[in-house]
Amino acid sequence: MSDIHEKIIYEPGEGEITEKKSRFIGVIQSIASEEEALAFLAERRRLHYNARHNCYAYVLGEHQELARMSDDGEPQGTAGKPMLDVLLGENIHNAIAVVTRYFGGILLGTGGLVRAYQQATKAAIGEAIVVEKLPGVRGLIRTDYGGIGKIKYIMRTMDVLEISGTYTEAVEVDFMVPADKRDAFVKKVTEATAGRAVIRDLKPMYYGDALGECVLF
Repeated sequence: MSDIHEKIIYEPGEGEITEKKSRFIGVIQSIASEEEALAFLAERRRLHYNARHNCYAYVLGEHQELARMSDDGEPQGTAGKPMLDVLLGENIHNAIAVVTRYFGGILLGTGGLVRAYQQATKAAIGEAIVVEKLPGVRGLIRTDYGGIGKIKYIMRTMDVLEISGTYTEAVEVDFMVPADKRDAFVKKVTEATAGRAVIRDLKPMYYGDALGECVLF
C-alpha cells in the first residue's frame, strides 16, 4: 500500500506573487463536481473582469481521473498545465486552482510564465488548510461501567477518537481508531476488560488533522 495519501482543501486559500510588474493572484478551493468548478471559475472572472488572464486547473475523482486546465490566452502549456502539475504533484484531490494575471507590461517568456503560474498556485495552497485523508475504522464498544475507565485510558494513549457516548444500563461508545492501530486497540480493550467489552466494527472511514482538530470524512 502506498504511503502517499489523498489531500483535500479543507479551507480555501489565496496567495499572490509579483513577477516583473505582473500580478499573479492564485486561489484554490475544494469542489465536488465540474459544475462547482465552472461556477467558481465564473465567479473569479466576474471579480477580476479587467484582468488579462484567468487560468485554471482542476482535478476530480478518487484517483484524480478527471483533470481539466486552461491557459486562457497565455502561450500554450505555460499556465494550465504547470498549475495542474502542482495539484497532481501535491496529490490534491477534488479541487480547483485559478490564477488571475494582471499584466505589468513586461513579457516573461515561456519559462517565466511556467514558474509564475506554478508559484502562484503554490502560494494559494500555502494559505489554504490542506488535510491529508488517513484510513481509519469506526466502531462501537459496549461495556459495563466497571470497564469504561480502562477503555477511556486506552483510547487516550492510542489516539482513538470518541465520537459519541451513551450511558444507560450499559455504556456504548462510538469511536474512530486509525486503521493501523485497530487490531492492537481491540486486543488491549479485550485484555483490559477480560473480554466483557463487545466491539463491533461499523465501517472503514477517513480522518485527518486540520490545525490540530480531528476531522472525519
